[in-house]
Amino acid sequence: MRAYNERLVLTLIRQRGALPKAEIARMTGLSAQTVSVIMRALEADGFLAKGTPVRGKVGQPSVPMGLKADGAFFFGLKIGRRSLELILTDFEGAVIKRAQRMHKYPSPKNVLSFVNQSVAEMLQALPEEHRTRVAGLGIATPFRLWEWAKSLQVASSEMEAWRDHDIASELSKFWDFPVFLQNDATAACGAELVFGDQDKPKDFLYFYIGFFVGGGLVLEGNLYPGRTGNAAALGSMPMRGKAQGRQLVDVASLCVLEQNMIADGGDADGLWLSCENWDVPSAILEDWLCAAATGLADAIQSATCLIDVECVLLDGWLPSDLRADLVRRVDAQVHAETVAGIEAPVVREGTIGPDARALGAASLPLSERFLVDRNAFLKG
Repeated sequence: MRAYNERLVLTLIRQRGALPKAEIARMTGLSAQTVSVIMRALEADGFLAKGTPVRGKVGQPSVPMGLKADGAFFFGLKIGRRSLELILTDFEGAVIKRAQRMHKYPSPKNVLSFVNQSVAEMLQALPEEHRTRVAGLGIATPFRLWEWAKSLQVASSEMEAWRDHDIASELSKFWDFPVFLQNDATAACGAELVFGDQDKPKDFLYFYIGFFVGGGLVLEGNLYPGRTGNAAALGSMPMRGKAQGRQLVDVASLCVLEQNMIADGGDADGLWLSCENWDVPSAILEDWLCAAATGLADAIQSATCLIDVECVLLDGWLPSDLRADLVRRVDAQVHAETVAGIEAPVVREGTIGPDARALGAASLPLSERFLVDRNAFLKG
């Protein structure tokens, strides 16, 4: 019970920011004495720190308690179709170390080599007293990678090694902290829950636009991974209209933009080196935006017929101005076409940005060790 209550308090402070003991007692329903014991223990263990006292009109000033940045650290690995990225975050979710490697396609051997080298270097750069506070490594990866050889334009034999390879178990052999794994788009959606703005509704649909577009689903404030961990596989959704017979992944993925740039005689490597300052011919970019917006709007309308979400968040490996433009287009199309019997959701920008998959990976060990579900502290 004590462990659960400690996680409850840490979850609340992560969501609401630094809070005084009296406010935590009021919001959780725990007694003032219980909260005092919990806060002292968490402070002694290095997870919480006192803030600046807030003086009221009467009585002693209240002292808010907030997360201590060096209380714990988490590795987050993103396995992408065009790149690998490893980040190290502190207890507040700030990225303090980062490593990246480009590739034409991911292979288990290269992933292991990259991760083991990067983890060793990052641990060596940490102060010795912080190394024991690394709580785990999370992996965000596309599932069933061996099925994507054609889209990656490589021989199927190059991806076949993924069929029987358990990358999480393999990495666990090298390090003494736990390793977790989740679908990359689902992980990105999880990053919204753990690190994103907390003004979102309890139910929302989430899109992440990367090499392939993918999605995630949140119900009653909790990430819903589904039976196989691949729930809200929105990229697989069939399209209507001119795109009938195709899937969302064929119109709203960045691989489509890459292919169009290459077909036009251009160099598309810049898309993956950075998500800002893209050099994409305006006509090619406009064609992709129009097709992506239409496809996303269709997918949202279809999904809303099944799950009555209030809000849709759209994020991705996109320049910030391009993401904002895409969100405006999608929201306009969703509300322009009335679908009888359903209420169109609001389409908003995600609040994490390009780091959503890696941060979602880092949130896996954080959630496992330190958090409870989003609604646990609500009393009514």
